[in-house]
Amino acid sequence: MGRDTEAKCKKCRREGTKLFLKGEKCYSDKCPLTRKSYPPGESGGSRSRWSQYRIRLREKQKARHIYGLREEQFRNYFQQSKRSKEVTGEALLKLLERRLDNVLYRSGLANSRDQARQLVNHGHIEVNGRSIDIPSYLVEEGDVVSFKASSSKKEGLRQLVKEEPSRVPPWIEVEPENMKTSVLSEPTVEDIEETLKVNRIVEFYSR
Repeated sequence: MGRDTEAKCKKCRREGTKLFLKGEKCYSDKCPLTRKSYPPGESGGSRSRWSQYRIRLREKQKARHIYGLREEQFRNYFQQSKRSKEVTGEALLKLLERRLDNVLYRSGLANSRDQARQLVNHGHIEVNGRSIDIPSYLVEEGDVVSFKASSSKKEGLRQLVKEEPSRVPPWIEVEPENMKTSVLSEPTVEDIEETLKVNRIVEFYSR
C-alpha cells in the first residue's frame, strides 16, 4: 500500500477549500487556508482558466483527499455506486459516509479520519460487539460502533472523545460517556458537511 506523506494543509490549499483533514484545527484561525488561500508553490494572484477536464479531476481529487482513499479504492466505490439503483453521485457519497473510519470521525470519537483509521487498525473498535480492524467496513442501519471495553479504560483514548461532540449528523446518535455511537439510518447527501459537486466526479469517470 502506498503511503501518502504530503502535508495535509497543502492538499486543502491545492483544492482551494477546506478538506477537514486536521480535525479541530480546520475550524480555528490556525488553519493555513485562511492565511494562504492560494495553491502551494504560488505567491498569490488569480489562477489561470481551468479546462473542464481539470475541473472534474480536481473535484475527484478533493473527494479522495477528504475520505483518505487511494485512486483504486475510490474508483471501486464509483463502480459499485454505478451498479446501484440510486443516482450514481448520491450512492457514491452514501458509501463513503458509511465507512467505519468516517462514522468514528463524524461521531466525534476521533479527531480526524486519519486518527479514526489508526484506532480501527490498532484493534480498539468493535461493531455490534464484534472486533473490526478494517477502516473501510461499511456500517448498516441499526449498527452500534464502540470502543472495546479494554480500550475504553485507557485514559489516553478517553481524552479523544468529546463530552459534547459538535457537528454530529442526524443519522447517527452518540453516547460520549459510553464511547459509542448508533447508526439510526442511512446517511443523506444533505447531511454531509463538505461541499462536493458529485456530478463532476461522475462526469470525470464517464468521459
